[in-house]
Amino acid sequence: MNTTRVRQGLAHDNSSVRLQAALAAGTAPDPQLIEALVERCAVEPDFFVRDMLTWALTRHPSSGTVPRLIVELDSPRAQARSQALHSLSKIGDRSAWPAITRELLTDSDDEVARAAWRTAAGLVPAGAEPELASHLTTQLGRGDRETQLSLSRALITLGEVVLPLLADKANTADLAVRHHALATTHLFHDPEAGFEFAVDQAKRIVALGPDGPPGPTATATTPPPAPTAGSPSLAAPSAAPTGPAALLSPTAAPPGPAAPTATVTGRTTSAVAPPGPTAAVAVAGPAAPTAS
Repeated sequence: MNTTRVRQGLAHDNSSVRLQAALAAGTAPDPQLIEALVERCAVEPDFFVRDMLTWALTRHPSSGTVPRLIVELDSPRAQARSQALHSLSKIGDRSAWPAITRELLTDSDDEVARAAWRTAAGLVPAGAEPELASHLTTQLGRGDRETQLSLSRALITLGEVVLPLLADKANTADLAVRHHALATTHLFHDPEAGFEFAVDQAKRIVALGPDGPPGPTATATTPPPAPTAGSPSLAAPSAAPTGPAALLSPTAAPPGPAAPTATVTGRTTSAVAPPGPTAAVAVAGPAAPTAS
């Protein structure tokens, strides 16, 4: 492969040409191109070209790329540091672990810090998780939602060792730290939950407590004593009020219509009238005929 042509393509003004040059460098790896690829990572403005440059570096032997990327971690240029960390995380060579310093984990540039968290969580050796978790939890509450989500994911990657640290941070006076710690704990137990939902839940817990708003207080009532023989409750009900009193009584049943009576000489019969106003009418019928 013509390495000179690839170098020229990496420095071209057209991003499509640079993308093709990075693709060529990864398709046919050549150790002579490692320096050009790392240098271009530090200044490349196009996201897709940067991603292709990282891919090209992963295609080269780590014995050549890792030492050169570690040198880049001390660059004064923030993009150089973040892209070097990103490439190291993709290469996955644990020999780079000692180079992930606390200064990088707390870098003032959010992109550098995010790349450092992700890389450290991926390269941490067994037994070093508690120390790394302790460093990472000092960054809770920092940055925007994307930055906080990156930190939460890095912490969750470390496993249950982070839970006591998160519980401690959930009781701090800083609301942003408390919300972030509670949201991370929520995501740890429910990875399918979205980060926004986890943050909303964390805010609700901070505002209302873990059990939610208090419900109405139940008032204990003493049931009435059971009736006994001879008590008024077992006595025969009193006669329902009649007349005007019936209309004023809240408990008396409304009086039904009285059946009119018909008076016939020698006998009295009762006839049921259709519903209507109460009436008592005495009807004098003709005298019954007598047998002669």
